[in-house]
Amino acid sequence: MALINVHDKSFDIYLSEEKIQRRIKEIANDINKDYKGKRPLFIAILNGAFMFASDLFKSLDIEAELCFIKLASYKGMKSTGNVITSIGLEVDLYDKEVIIVEDIVDTGKTLHNFLPKLIHQQPKSLKIATLLYKSDAIAFPLHLDYVGFDIPDKFVVGYGLDYDGLGRNLKEIYQVV
Repeated sequence: MALINVHDKSFDIYLSEEKIQRRIKEIANDINKDYKGKRPLFIAILNGAFMFASDLFKSLDIEAELCFIKLASYKGMKSTGNVITSIGLEVDLYDKEVIIVEDIVDTGKTLHNFLPKLIHQQPKSLKIATLLYKSDAIAFPLHLDYVGFDIPDKFVVGYGLDYDGLGRNLKEIYQVV
Protein backbone atom coordinates (compact mmCIF):
# COMPACT_ATOMS: atom_id res chain seq x y z
CA MET A 1 0.00 0.00 0.00
CA ALA A 2 1.46 3.33 -1.11
CA LEU A 3 -0.19 5.93 1.11
CA ILE A 4 0.78 9.56 0.67
CA ASN A 5 -0.31 12.67 2.50
CA VAL A 6 -1.29 15.91 0.82
CA HIS A 7 -2.19 18.72 3.19
CA ASP A 8 -4.50 17.14 5.78
CA LYS A 9 -5.65 14.11 3.71
CA SER A 10 -4.30 10.63 3.05
CA PHE A 11 -4.37 9.14 -0.44
CA ASP A 12 -3.80 5.62 -1.73
CA ILE A 13 -2.51 4.77 -5.20
CA TYR A 14 -5.36 4.31 -7.64
CA LEU A 15 -3.84 4.31 -11.16
CA SER A 16 -0.19 3.46 -11.81
CA GLU A 17 2.02 5.45 -14.15
CA GLU A 18 2.19 2.44 -16.50
CA LYS A 19 -1.59 2.05 -16.66
CA ILE A 20 -2.05 5.78 -17.34
CA GLN A 21 0.56 5.83 -20.11
CA ARG A 22 -0.84 2.68 -21.74
CA ARG A 23 -4.35 4.16 -21.84
CA ILE A 24 -3.08 7.49 -23.23
CA LYS A 25 -1.39 5.64 -26.09
CA GLU A 26 -4.69 3.85 -26.82
CA ILE A 27 -6.55 7.18 -26.91
CA ALA A 28 -3.84 8.66 -29.17
CA ASN A 29 -4.19 5.71 -31.54
CA ASP A 30 -7.95 6.30 -31.74
CA ILE A 31 -7.41 10.01 -32.44
CA ASN A 32 -4.75 9.19 -35.05
CA LYS A 33 -7.30 7.01 -36.89
CA ASP A 34 -10.19 9.46 -36.50
CA TYR A 35 -8.17 12.47 -37.68
CA LYS A 36 -5.97 10.93 -40.37
CA GLY A 37 -5.44 13.57 -43.06
CA LYS A 38 -6.81 16.32 -40.81
CA ARG A 39 -5.10 18.81 -38.52
CA PRO A 40 -7.06 19.11 -35.26
CA LEU A 41 -6.61 21.87 -32.73
CA PHE A 42 -6.33 20.60 -29.17
CA ILE A 43 -7.51 22.96 -26.43
CA ALA A 44 -6.05 21.80 -23.13
CA ILE A 45 -7.73 23.08 -19.99
CA LEU A 46 -5.28 24.30 -17.36
CA ASN A 47 -4.05 23.64 -14.82
CA GLY A 48 -4.98 19.98 -14.46
CA ALA A 49 -4.82 18.76 -18.06
CA PHE A 50 -1.25 19.87 -18.79
CA MET A 51 0.33 16.44 -18.15
CA PHE A 52 -2.37 14.52 -20.02
CA ALA A 53 -2.20 16.98 -22.93
CA SER A 54 1.60 16.70 -23.10
CA ASP A 55 1.69 12.90 -23.09
CA LEU A 56 -1.26 12.65 -25.48
CA PHE A 57 0.31 15.14 -27.88
CA LYS A 58 3.64 13.27 -27.84
CA SER A 59 1.79 10.06 -28.79
CA LEU A 60 0.10 11.52 -31.88
CA ASP A 61 1.29 10.72 -35.40
CA ILE A 62 -0.93 13.30 -37.11
CA GLU A 63 -0.34 17.01 -37.61
CA ALA A 64 -1.99 18.88 -34.78
CA GLU A 65 -1.98 22.20 -32.98
CA LEU A 66 -2.18 22.78 -29.24
CA CYS A 67 -3.31 25.74 -27.19
CA PHE A 68 -4.32 26.24 -23.57
CA ILE A 69 -7.14 27.88 -21.66
CA LYS A 70 -7.47 28.21 -17.92
CA LEU A 71 -10.84 27.39 -16.38
CA ALA A 72 -11.38 26.75 -12.69
CA SER A 73 -14.26 25.63 -10.51
CA TYR A 74 -12.55 23.93 -7.55
CA LYS A 75 -11.39 25.17 -4.17
CA GLY A 76 -10.00 22.47 -1.92
CA MET A 77 -11.86 19.21 -2.52
CA LYS A 78 -15.18 20.76 -3.59
CA SER A 79 -16.47 22.48 -6.69
CA THR A 80 -17.33 26.10 -6.00
CA GLY A 81 -20.19 25.92 -8.48
CA ASN A 82 -18.70 28.85 -10.38
CA VAL A 83 -16.57 28.48 -13.50
CA ILE A 84 -13.89 31.14 -13.79
CA THR A 85 -11.92 31.82 -16.98
CA SER A 86 -8.57 33.29 -16.06
CA ILE A 87 -6.65 32.70 -19.31
CA GLY A 88 -8.81 33.05 -22.39
CA LEU A 89 -8.78 31.40 -25.78
CA GLU A 90 -6.87 33.45 -28.34
CA VAL A 91 -7.32 31.16 -31.37
CA ASP A 92 -10.02 31.45 -34.02
CA LEU A 93 -11.97 28.17 -34.10
CA TYR A 94 -14.00 28.82 -37.25
CA ASP A 95 -14.09 25.69 -39.45
CA LYS A 96 -11.44 23.89 -37.35
CA GLU A 97 -11.49 20.35 -36.00
CA VAL A 98 -11.35 20.94 -32.23
CA ILE A 99 -10.60 18.50 -29.43
CA ILE A 100 -10.93 19.69 -25.84
CA VAL A 101 -8.44 18.00 -23.50
CA GLU A 102 -9.64 17.75 -19.90
CA ASP A 103 -8.03 16.08 -16.90
CA ILE A 104 -11.31 15.08 -15.24
CA VAL A 105 -15.02 15.41 -15.86
CA ASP A 106 -17.04 15.00 -12.69
CA THR A 107 -20.21 17.13 -12.49
CA GLY A 108 -19.66 18.38 -16.05
CA LYS A 109 -20.38 22.00 -15.07
CA THR A 110 -17.09 23.43 -16.31
CA LEU A 111 -17.53 22.04 -19.83
CA HIS A 112 -21.27 22.72 -19.79
CA ASN A 113 -20.48 26.42 -19.29
CA PHE A 114 -17.52 26.47 -21.69
CA LEU A 115 -18.92 24.56 -24.70
CA PRO A 116 -21.42 27.23 -25.84
CA LYS A 117 -18.53 29.73 -26.09
CA LEU A 118 -16.72 27.32 -28.40
CA ILE A 119 -19.77 26.36 -30.46
CA HIS A 120 -20.45 30.08 -31.01
CA GLN A 121 -17.15 30.22 -32.94
CA GLN A 122 -18.46 27.60 -35.40
CA PRO A 123 -15.75 24.91 -35.37
CA LYS A 124 -16.05 22.24 -38.05
CA SER A 125 -16.21 19.62 -35.30
CA LEU A 126 -15.89 19.59 -31.53
CA LYS A 127 -14.90 16.55 -29.48
CA ILE A 128 -13.88 15.99 -25.88
CA ALA A 129 -11.01 13.87 -24.55
CA THR A 130 -10.80 13.37 -20.80
CA LEU A 131 -8.40 11.26 -18.81
CA LEU A 132 -10.85 10.69 -15.95
CA TYR A 133 -14.65 10.57 -15.87
CA LYS A 134 -16.78 10.30 -12.74
CA SER A 135 -19.96 8.99 -14.33
CA ASP A 136 -21.65 8.73 -10.91
CA ALA A 137 -21.13 12.45 -10.25
CA ILE A 138 -22.34 13.85 -13.57
CA ALA A 139 -24.95 16.61 -13.17
CA PHE A 140 -24.60 18.17 -16.63
CA PRO A 141 -24.61 15.32 -19.17
CA LEU A 142 -21.98 15.62 -21.89
CA HIS A 143 -20.96 13.50 -24.83
CA LEU A 144 -17.36 12.45 -24.15
CA ASP A 145 -15.58 11.12 -27.23
CA TYR A 146 -12.37 9.81 -25.66
CA VAL A 147 -12.36 8.64 -22.04
CA GLY A 148 -9.32 7.28 -20.27
CA PHE A 149 -10.87 5.87 -17.10
CA ASP A 150 -14.35 5.90 -15.56
CA ILE A 151 -13.62 6.29 -11.86
CA PRO A 152 -15.69 6.32 -8.64
CA ASP A 153 -16.87 9.61 -7.18
CA LYS A 154 -13.89 10.03 -4.84
CA PHE A 155 -11.38 12.87 -4.76
CA VAL A 156 -8.14 12.18 -6.66
CA VAL A 157 -4.73 13.84 -6.95
CA GLY A 158 -1.65 13.32 -9.08
CA TYR A 159 -0.77 13.43 -12.74
CA GLY A 160 -1.79 17.07 -13.01
CA LEU A 161 -4.66 16.98 -10.50
CA ASP A 162 -4.16 18.84 -7.25
CA TYR A 163 -5.51 19.34 -3.77
CA ASP A 164 -5.18 23.06 -3.01
CA GLY A 165 -2.14 23.38 -5.26
CA LEU A 166 -0.24 20.25 -4.21
CA GLY A 167 0.06 16.79 -5.75
CA ARG A 168 0.13 17.73 -9.45
CA ASN A 169 3.69 16.48 -9.88
CA LEU A 170 2.91 12.85 -8.95
CA LYS A 171 3.33 10.34 -11.81
CA GLU A 172 0.46 8.21 -10.54
CA ILE A 173 -3.12 9.06 -9.61
CA TYR A 174 -4.07 8.69 -5.95
CA GLN A 175 -7.54 8.44 -4.39
CA VAL A 176 -8.52 9.89 -1.01
CA VAL A 177 -8.72 7.26 1.74
